[in-house]
Amino acid sequence: MRGLVIKSTGSCYIVRMDDGSDAECHIKGNFRIRGIRSTNPVAVGDFVEVQTLADGTKWITEIEDRRNYIIRRSTNLSKESHILAANIDQVALIVTVNHPVTSTTFIDRFLATCEAYRVRAILIFNKIDLLTEEELAQLAELRALYESIGYETMELSAISCQPLDVMPLLEGKTTLLSGNSGVGKSTLLNALFGREMTRTGKISDAHDKGMHTTTFSEMYFLPDGAIIDTPGIKGFGTIDFQREEVSHYFRDIFAVSRDCRFGNCTHTNEPGCAVQEAIIKGSIAISRYESYLSLLGDCDEGKYR
Repeated sequence: MRGLVIKSTGSCYIVRMDDGSDAECHIKGNFRIRGIRSTNPVAVGDFVEVQTLADGTKWITEIEDRRNYIIRRSTNLSKESHILAANIDQVALIVTVNHPVTSTTFIDRFLATCEAYRVRAILIFNKIDLLTEEELAQLAELRALYESIGYETMELSAISCQPLDVMPLLEGKTTLLSGNSGVGKSTLLNALFGREMTRTGKISDAHDKGMHTTTFSEMYFLPDGAIIDTPGIKGFGTIDFQREEVSHYFRDIFAVSRDCRFGNCTHTNEPGCAVQEAIIKGSIAISRYESYLSLLGDCDEGKYR
């Protein structure tokens, strides 16, 4: 039978079958050696074939070709990947200016991955109720930066937000909800559904960092659409990026790079580099360029950052 993976706990998967029933399924060890260098060869959002054995246990035997997916380098096994979700329409990346701080490097790495896999990305700046005047000014600058590049942004307080503020962005789509630990994903999810769908946690006073409350990925169904909630992530290591392609995943850098003297310009130290000129003029943000350089470092050294 065919079904949709709606929950992954690491040891088993919950699959919603075509008949509407949910089944606990397992995968065999050889699934992990079919050229799938991933810590989770089956991801939430995958369409799969399920076989029921004589003893009643159910096993995933095949994964249908994915339309797309969002992937990052695994923190446990640096040479392997971890698929956050598959077959999605968009990503809602939850970020915070403070409590905790979401770095622009993290944002840019996530956005570059969305570009690489042709997935629409929306930036949602949360916890605006906790910001000082100076931090609100920083928020305005960040929104202006990413909107000038072409990304849709919005701001909210998940604690007091009306679900209607966010719902229009989610209707009719399968959305991956992601972000650093502690940015308020679980609070937002609970507000959207009007009840506690997942636990929320407190920010560590000592380090102003988030604590993991979501421990596995799960798909939640809206009246029109679905949300895939994932555990909070601290870093976002890219995988399988080719050095000469990295600039393609930065919209602002790629647009300017057409005017570089050399077609294979890496925008580091070549003469006649239009990107370097744009940085000097201020039309490309230094933070974006620094994020670009960090991705080049991944390609050169195979690092997790």
